[in-house]
Amino acid sequence: MKTTIELPNDLLKQAKQTARAEGATLRALIEEGLQHALRAREQRKIVGLDFPTFGGSGLTEAFSEGDWSQLRNEIYRGRGG
Repeated sequence: MKTTIELPNDLLKQAKQTARAEGATLRALIEEGLQHALRAREQRKIVGLDFPTFGGSGLTEAFSEGDWSQLRNEIYRGRGG
């Protein structure tokens, strides 16, 4: 499929020079770059945060009715925080 895109002159010049130096076509270089960009975006969607657990069942009784400031104070107790 053919399409038209606008690129900054400096970027196009650099891409042509790179393609020429590698013995590739500008089209191949653009395809490679676009595939790389799409894969990178897809991987960002897949990556999730994995919060480890340690076999507990939530907060201890001492903190079950507490608020964030109580938890924070306990975490930093004795550490200058």
